[in-house]
Formats: sequence, C-alpha cells, structure tokens
Amino acid sequence: MAEDLFIAVKDALAPKKTPLVLRMIVLAFAMICGLYICSICLKQIGESTNVGFLQVFERPCEEPNIEPWEKAYVHFPQPKTFSREECRCNPVRNFAILSTQRSGSGWFETLLNSHINISSNGEIFSNKVRRSNISSIVETLDKIYNLDWLTSASKNECTAAVGLKWMLNQGLMKHHEEIVEYFNTKGVSAIFLFRRNLLRRMISILANTYDQNAKLLNGTHKSHVHSPHEAEILAKYKPTINTTLLIRDLKQVEDMTIKALEYFKSTRHIILYYEDIIKNSTKLIEVQDFLRVPRRDLKSRQVKIHKGSLSQQVMNWADVKKALNGTPYEAFLHADYQM
Repeated sequence: MAEDLFIAVKDALAPKKTPLVLRMIVLAFAMICGLYICSICLKQIGESTNVGFLQVFERPCEEPNIEPWEKAYVHFPQPKTFSREECRCNPVRNFAILSTQRSGSGWFETLLNSHINISSNGEIFSNKVRRSNISSIVETLDKIYNLDWLTSASKNECTAAVGLKWMLNQGLMKHHEEIVEYFNTKGVSAIFLFRRNLLRRMISILANTYDQNAKLLNGTHKSHVHSPHEAEILAKYKPTINTTLLIRDLKQVEDMTIKALEYFKSTRHIILYYEDIIKNSTKLIEVQDFLRVPRRDLKSRQVKIHKGSLSQQVMNWADVKKALNGTPYEAFLHADYQM
C-alpha cells in the first residue's frame, strides 16, 4: 500500500513530457514560417530594386527626329572596351571610305578626323589576315562599328560617325556581295573617293613605290608628308612610265571603279573626286551633311607632293604624250587643277 502511494506521488511530481514535445514542435513550425516569410520579403525587395535600376540606367534611347528611311542608319553602340556614359544616347552613323591607292584618301581621311565628332580608323584591311575571309572581315567591321576598334582617330564616347578607309583591292571586290549585304543590314554608308586623272594617280604610285626602297627622307619611307621641305625632296624623283602598258593599266583602274559603283549601287552612298574637293571646298560640306554631323571647317596637316604640270613630273613625257594622244585618255595630259 505504502509502495503504491509512493509511486503515485512520484508520478504526480514528475514533469509531463507531452506538453514539452508539443512546445518544441510549435517553436520549430514558427521558425520555419518566419524564414519563409522573410525570404518572400527579401525577394520582393530585390525585384523592386532591380526594376528601379533598369528604369534609371537601362532605359532605351529615344530615336532622333529623322525621316523613317534614315532610322536604319542610326545606331546606339554599346562598346565592350569603355562606357559612352553621358553620350550613350548620341546616335552614331557608320561609314566606309571606298577608294584606290594614291587617290587622296589619306588626305581626305585626315580632313574627316579633324572633325570633333568623326572617327575614321585608317586602312584597316591593308592587313591581309583581317581580309583573309569574309568571317574575319565581318568580325573586324563589327568591332569598328561597335566603337571597340581603338586608334589615334577614336573620339570614343561622343563619336557621331565612325568608319574606315578601304581600298577596292583589299577584299572589297572579292567579297562584294557579302559586304553589300552587311552594309545594307548594318546601315553603313559608302563614301566613294576616286581621281579623275588616272595618269596623276599612276605617277604617284610609281614615285611611292620607288621610295619604299630608296627611302629618300633620311632612310625613312613616307607615303604622306607634313612639311613642304619633305614634299620637295620626294617630288625630285621622276618616274619613267611604261608606255606599252599605259593604256591597259589606265583601263584596268577605270573598269575597277565602274564595277565597284555597280556592285555597291544598292547602298546609301556618295561619289567624290579628289580634284573636285581641291577645287571646291563645298564638297566637304556635302560630306558632313551626308554623315549628318555638324558643319565644321575641316583641316589637314598633309602637304601635297606632286604639284604643277605633269610634264615636269615624268622622265619620258614625250613618249607618254604620244601614247595618249588620240585616245580616250588624252585629257589626262592637260592641267586639271591648280595648286
């Protein structure tokens, strides 16, 4: 009897296990609910922050007030190599100067690059690797027009027109179909620059080729010069023209330029001639209007090498004159501009 009473008292005094277990379960449940609610709140705060960020920093640029046909030629590049910052909504036009060697394209490009908003990146495809196939050409063009091709001509964030100088014999004619498609798809405007007097161009080529080996300027070859003294030294060399091949060579260049104009006739383009730019300064205004950049007074430090009468620039002038008289190229013998 006493033993039973002791057991009963012991049971009464012992703490009950069931309520403690329940309390633990309730506590665990509360903690799980709390974590879930916190995660929901954090997610909503994060989404709200991201939306605000996108609205402030990634708002698309407004299209400029232009004609509908022009919209394909207006771009807002996002370069990988730098940030355009406050100029990111400044529209950029893409262009390419299409020309032939010794046609004034180097001088013309320095004129364009004297404009604060124009970046022309030079004769990029003189490098054979870059023009080895159409894939390499497209990859190079993409970098240029995305403002990721950095040269001394780069105006970077506030560029309004970006391009390059491209010779017809540097893969341009070989891959003309793909390049025309690229120009039309990417909104690239072509600036054709040729010489009317192909005989003057030939003399310039022969003299430049000679100096590549002779290096008349203190052992250095220069295709372009910036002082009258240097120009005078280079102009002293008078090439001898092969009159047997003269007509053929002139016709080859003439045919190539005609083909180029035919190949690229579907692109937005302008046709310029070196002689016209020299004689008429308004031609540079036409180019700036074509690129849709503010008009500026464009300048170049380059000095012309061959000046004056052609008869004073060729060793065998009498033979050249005889070969061209009575041909479609006879006009090349006469003065075409004064400098």
